[in-house]
Parts: sequence; C-alpha cells; structure tokens
Amino acid sequence: MPRAGLSTAAVIDAGATLADEVGMAGVSFAALAERLGVRPPALYKHVQSVDDLRHGIATLAMNDLAETLRDNLQGRSGSTAVGALFDAVSAYIDAHPGRYEATTIARLEGVGDPLVGATSRVIDSVRAVLAEYGLAVGEVDHAVRTVRCLIQGYASLRAADAFQWSNDPDESMDWMVRFIHAGLVQMGRAHDGDAVEEVAS
Repeated sequence: MPRAGLSTAAVIDAGATLADEVGMAGVSFAALAERLGVRPPALYKHVQSVDDLRHGIATLAMNDLAETLRDNLQGRSGSTAVGALFDAVSAYIDAHPGRYEATTIARLEGVGDPLVGATSRVIDSVRAVLAEYGLAVGEVDHAVRTVRCLIQGYASLRAADAFQWSNDPDESMDWMVRFIHAGLVQMGRAHDGDAVEEVAS
C-alpha cells in the first residue's frame, strides 16, 4: 500500500525538488522512494515509469513558468517586455535547474498531453512579446527559438560560473536585451518594407 496521503501530484513535486538538487540524471525511483519513505514499487501507483515521472516534472515546470511569465509580462511592452522575459526565465532556470532541464528533454505526446497545453501557454507569452515588432508570420518561430537559446545559454553559463572575467554578467544580460530589441525592430521594419514593395508591384 502507498503511504497515506501520497498522491501523483506529491510524487511529481518531490521528483521536481530532487531534480533541482541532483539533476535529472539523478532522478530514479530508488532515490525518490527513499525521499518519500516508501518502497520503490509504491510509486507505480502514481507514475508509470521514470519517463512518466520526468514528463510530469516537465509539465509542472512549464505550468510554473507560464504563470511566472504571465505575472512578469503583464503591462509591459518593447524592450521592457523583452527584459522582463529574460529576467523571469533566467531566474526560473537559476532557481529550478533540474525541473527546467526536464522541459528540454521531454517529448510532446499529442492531443490530451498536459505538457502540450503548458508549453503552448509559455510560447504564447513569448509570442505576445514579439507580436508588436511586426515580424513576418514565417519568422515568429525563429524569433521564439532565438530568444530561448539566448536566455537558456546565458542562464546555464552563469549557473556554471563560466563568466569569470571582470564584467558584470547582469550588464551583459542588459546588453543582450538591447541587442534583441534592436534586432527585432530591424526585422519588423524589413518586413514592412517588403510588404510595401509587394503592394507597389
């Protein structure tokens, strides 16, 4: 019998905490069962496998991140919104490296997968930041991926203490925000120019 009061949500939450402490590679049924004070077979009452547990952790992380972005981006626009996006995501990665790692290895399983809905909410928040720049429709996904790569790369390198020279890493992040904002503005103007040329022709 599983421990009284143990639930799927509690198992996934404990797994997420463990992941933040030891990384996803260290998340196993044995380690999690020891933390919860149960035998490993008891976990099968709540998650089907380690992969299922990792998927649940990724879903938890994406839901948390979606709420964080909603709160931090509200009422912001332009470079202020880009800066808030960088701040929120990099802070989340700093605070929850293991559960964020789960989001990078999880596979979306189609309609009905709660991770799909959670991921869509995060992407929609990023798209909302980018919307005012007037990018061509076909460029929005590229912009989303570019922003993600920059934030994740910066946060991962900072967490690994890879910025060991004299400059303040936070100043570098401010510079990246300005760089991204300027690039998005330019890409939007280029798209407007193309649209004008198409109309003229």
